[in-house]
Amino acid sequence: MRTVIFDLDGTLADTSGDLLAAANACFRKMGLGDLLHLPQDAGVALRGGKSMLTAGLKRAGRYSEDLVEEYYPVLLEQYRDAIDHNTVMYPGAMEAVEQLKVDGFRVGICTNKPEALAEKLTRSLGVRDAFHSLVGADTLPVRKPDPEPLREAARRAGGDPERTILIGDTDTDRKTSAAAGVASVLVTFGPSGGDLEALRPEALLQRFEDLPALAARLLPL
Repeated sequence: MRTVIFDLDGTLADTSGDLLAAANACFRKMGLGDLLHLPQDAGVALRGGKSMLTAGLKRAGRYSEDLVEEYYPVLLEQYRDAIDHNTVMYPGAMEAVEQLKVDGFRVGICTNKPEALAEKLTRSLGVRDAFHSLVGADTLPVRKPDPEPLREAARRAGGDPERTILIGDTDTDRKTSAAAGVASVLVTFGPSGGDLEALRPEALLQRFEDLPALAARLLPL
């Protein structure tokens, strides 16, 4: 079976607002106030909790690795308790997912968000049951850009890891696809920023309504 696997943060959903809120809650506990803000820090949010803590603490001149490690569990707790206050699916995302299934593709999620948080978020958004698989950062001993989570997401979806494409938004996703030897599609509407074309993916995606036709071209019958 042909399979389309999606990254979650910055690809299927804009989670940056809730991620930054969790980081700022940590900074307030440190007595530093809010240090990260939309829209300028949206890309930082999508690189993970430790990246957010590092960026904010460096901005405040308070960075230490120990402080990041101390507050990372606090950040995860804050995020878990307010995971869907500002998060929204990107326009057309679920319509594209449903059309892919009609067209005979299996669909899944491969994210570097911890699996339990990814499960909680997708269920809160009402979209979890639309996907045949979900592999998170801690589902396996390795995470993206190691190719094994992508391959496992394809297998759990009932698909062929060799007949898979990854839809993502960062260099991590591009490296994951390359390591797996499959096509990479990077979305241009996420907040990760940077010159995505310079990463030389097999395709760029400007709107989700174009994805079913693109998937059929990259993974022909």
